[in-house]
Amino acid sequence: MWDRLLENVLRGFVTVGALDLRMPDGTQRQYRGAEPGPEVSITLHGGDLPRKLVLSPDMALGEGYTDGRITFGDDDVHSVHDFLSRNLDRAHGFWWRKLTVAGRVARRRVDQWNPAHRARQNVAHHYDLSAKLYDMFLDTDRQYSCAYFPRPDMTLEEAQEAKKTHIGRKLCLEPGMRVFDIGCGWGGMALTLARDFGAEVLGVTLSTEQLTYARQRAEAAGLSNKVRFEMMDYRDVTGQFDRVVSVGMFEHVGVPHYRQYFDTVRDRLTPDGVALIHSIGRATPPGTTSPWIAKYIFPGGYIPALSEMSAAVERSGLYPMDVEMWRLHYAKTLSHWYDRFMAHADEAAELYDDRFVRMWRYYLKASEMTFRNARQLVFQYQLAKRPDAVPLTRDYLYPG
Repeated sequence: MWDRLLENVLRGFVTVGALDLRMPDGTQRQYRGAEPGPEVSITLHGGDLPRKLVLSPDMALGEGYTDGRITFGDDDVHSVHDFLSRNLDRAHGFWWRKLTVAGRVARRRVDQWNPAHRARQNVAHHYDLSAKLYDMFLDTDRQYSCAYFPRPDMTLEEAQEAKKTHIGRKLCLEPGMRVFDIGCGWGGMALTLARDFGAEVLGVTLSTEQLTYARQRAEAAGLSNKVRFEMMDYRDVTGQFDRVVSVGMFEHVGVPHYRQYFDTVRDRLTPDGVALIHSIGRATPPGTTSPWIAKYIFPGGYIPALSEMSAAVERSGLYPMDVEMWRLHYAKTLSHWYDRFMAHADEAAELYDDRFVRMWRYYLKASEMTFRNARQLVFQYQLAKRPDAVPLTRDYLYPG
């Protein structure tokens, strides 16, 4: 029965490219879409896989590849995710896709409920992995968010510096201003704002590994008098700041907490303060998180629609100063990360194991192709309490 159901699903799903599927019993099936695209082959090595793929395709495919029970021709993760993301982008009205997403929608608020104790557990799951792992694929500043490529030939290091500079300009900083960095990561943004813009920064994180590393960096850079890092939930910070910045953290907030998040940003800002929220977003109506990503990579994570962010901003009373969309910048960033990770795959396997390497290969390449083909992008949301808090044009961002 499940073999026949999978057959019917795939005949409706494949509209771009072609799929050569080898079933667990050795039989081979071909599916070809009307539009040209990637041609891929996938082999199923377990009799339970057709059922799992019909009931929860994201989880089944991710787990199957990670465990070695699903293999791709020539282990071509790039082409498989290119094929999948293109077809998924066209499958929103397909009955099977609507049915599988409906169950995830029903659990959405439960999955994204992130009170402080749960947020700390979710952060530890991903960000407290070995520092050696992140050094394998991130830039030297450990920027684990979208880089900015004003020129296509930029190195990853140059593009990450460009990202931080762009954000610093959007904050309209003056020397001595106090900045609240929500989700400070390994400290790179805070240190840049202190060193290059003269700011005094409080950065907060829920990761013990990030906290230790950030404090060490501040000490080594001679900036401990200007930058302070604390292990705190952003909701527990008090006082007011001239500027609030948050890069790559909003994806971990969860829809039930959006109002609280933007109310916190408002309450932490001085009357003439400015905030810059940098987040992955979706150019579609609200959706759900892949169950595989939620279980193995970012528990509690969710990519917001602009309508969800804007609704919470409107209720907070903050003025939207500017909303900028970065389209393929994250795809380029992830391509760099994937290539660097694969160059150190043997080291990653020694640090963890081969299964971990397959899992991260799958995660990095799936993320890249989502940005290339499935309407995912980055929002930079500039906010203030007063409509004249920033210049009236964008000229200040691009000095001659």
